[in-house]
Amino acid sequence: MSADASTGRLTTSDEQLDQELVHRIASGDSRALERLYTRYHRRLLQFLWRLSNGREPLEEAINETFWIVWQKSGEFRGGSRVSTWLMGIAWRCGMKALRQSTPAAAKALAVTPFTEPAEEPLAAEEQGDWLASGLARLPFEQRATLELAYFLGHSCEEIAAIMDCPVNTVKARMFQARLKLRNLLPQLEGVPQAAGRRGQPT
Repeated sequence: MSADASTGRLTTSDEQLDQELVHRIASGDSRALERLYTRYHRRLLQFLWRLSNGREPLEEAINETFWIVWQKSGEFRGGSRVSTWLMGIAWRCGMKALRQSTPAAAKALAVTPFTEPAEEPLAAEEQGDWLASGLARLPFEQRATLELAYFLGHSCEEIAAIMDCPVNTVKARMFQARLKLRNLLPQLEGVPQAAGRRGQPT
């Protein structure tokens, strides 16, 4: 899947293809569903993985997401980008799966635990690791908001649609998260990265 490298946002051609696939899915084309799954599986898994550090319930959530897409594609009217619509379904399925899974996974909805790695991180990765350490300490909804904005390229309006909350709530979460990171990151300078580096989804 192509995307603007500077923002992470999908391109116009991506959106046109996504809309075509959704239209074909609504007509009962299972191959179009398979193609949409292939295009978005890794993107959805990486987002949910960052928030939970647990793969099994997330894979179930992604499967449920595409089952809902198969059932509800005829209701998509193009009021948002397909990626926003799809991410909103995945967000709700992911939250449901995490709350219904083990107590440890449910606890991840509040704060992702921080653990020291076995090895010193590579110098080229230190800046990203430093930021990830700060993100891991943010409240869950603030962390998710920043992930959607800065790693997946969604606008405040799209994030509000995905998380089913007012745009002002999204802006408030972003402001609070930035303020906390501003205070946290100087304290974390030189601290090795959190557990998120172990076993990223493939």
